[in-house]
Amino acid sequence: MDKLYIFDTTLRDGEQVPGCQLNTIEKIQVAKALETLGVDVIEAGFPISSPGDFNSVVEISKAVTWPAICALTRGIQKDIDVAVEALQHAKRKRIHTGLGTSDYHIKYKFNSTREEILERAVAATKYAKKHVEDVEFYCEDAGRTDNEYLARVVEAVIKAGATVVNIPDTTGYCLPDEFGAKIRYLMEHVDGIHNAIISVHCHNDLGMATANAIAGIINGARQAEVTVNGIGERAGNTALEEVVMALNCHKHLGIETNINTSKIYSTSRMVSGLMNMPVQPNKAIVGRNAFAHSSGIHQDGVLKNIQTYEIMDPKAVGIDENSILLTARSGRAALKHRLSILGVELDNGKLDAVYAKFLDLADRKKEIHDDDLLMLAGVEHRENRHIKLEYLQVTSGKGVRAVASIGLNIAGERFEAAASGNGPVDAAIKAMKQIIKRQMTLQEFTIQAINRGSDDVGKVHMQILYDHKLYYGFGANTDIVVASLEAYIDAINKFKID
Repeated sequence: MDKLYIFDTTLRDGEQVPGCQLNTIEKIQVAKALETLGVDVIEAGFPISSPGDFNSVVEISKAVTWPAICALTRGIQKDIDVAVEALQHAKRKRIHTGLGTSDYHIKYKFNSTREEILERAVAATKYAKKHVEDVEFYCEDAGRTDNEYLARVVEAVIKAGATVVNIPDTTGYCLPDEFGAKIRYLMEHVDGIHNAIISVHCHNDLGMATANAIAGIINGARQAEVTVNGIGERAGNTALEEVVMALNCHKHLGIETNINTSKIYSTSRMVSGLMNMPVQPNKAIVGRNAFAHSSGIHQDGVLKNIQTYEIMDPKAVGIDENSILLTARSGRAALKHRLSILGVELDNGKLDAVYAKFLDLADRKKEIHDDDLLMLAGVEHRENRHIKLEYLQVTSGKGVRAVASIGLNIAGERFEAAASGNGPVDAAIKAMKQIIKRQMTLQEFTIQAINRGSDDVGKVHMQILYDHKLYYGFGANTDIVVASLEAYIDAINKFKID
């Protein structure tokens, strides 16, 4: 069996999604989960981009033992110097440097020429090689780069010391046969190609990221750059779980990974929860409906032989098909077991607090789903915030002016206010603004139901402009007005009002 290296960029490319930024502690939590999952390389950040990214690379380097820790740079000496400093504690370190190689980038981004870009590529690779042994070079927008010129760049950077060469379909433009042919062309025309690993980094703008990645792998690539749940800029990246399980299902390809597939589902749920990015129900492998059968014909077939409609065992990716049905009569042990399956570990004190909220929710809902439990665990996580909502009372209806009364706890001190508004949410926010007197503008307000039904938990995402910066807030509750105010407060907590 050939080995495919899994390069996870959830903490770099995945974290570039607006509203999904993690703090350093949360990034370490994800990095440790990725280590347990079995990824070979963790791209921990872009150190020169911000002090926060720099610090995250430093701390992840300290916290993780087995995977290589990778830092992204542009093909600039200063970027590389900062990356070297950030990686000083890494047990295995990699610098990921590069330049755009398509004519679009060369002409419009760099105002340069092919020959000059080739020289800069070699210089960046050689400079990085002076500091670390493991150097990966990316040919940005390789998907739209002329194959002959791309081969020249790849050959030159390998001779300059690159151990891995990344061939990204940066814009998600390529078709699978086209991208596969591009990798095959490089394998056949680059002198010294076997002195480096060819990597694929595909985007999902046309919905073909995984198909393109698999096509590249079939044609010789031996590293795949992926994110958990396929998160990433615009339409996202190649999903880790899709590539790994595609290879598991097609063992005739003779390619295997180091991934412990039984950890896929719990890692997916952790990333979804921490980044406040719900997984779409029909998402391959990890979606709520991935192993659900509603059609009578499908149900009949699965009952007779599961392989009639399932090509994977749910347990292979960590989904317990014999799930414990949680109701108001369930005990703490059942709750703890289900949270553990979802990748959430709580000590007894926190478990008691979540259990009390669970019982309250179970009394109001017909069914308790996994997303409900993750929401409850997230509420417990948010209770240590600077500003907390203590109570909310709203009067509204047809022909009645909406009025809201709220109580906030700010650093242990209690504040109360009341206001009327154009609806219950507007009234609640206006009451809150009487207490927190800052110039804040609501830029975006999105409501999403987790499952279905009038008793469902609703998730609210808000984007708030304050002091010329955007802040993102998240709230979840069966009462959508409470969820909205919680989301607003969550955003405010992130810019630390005095």
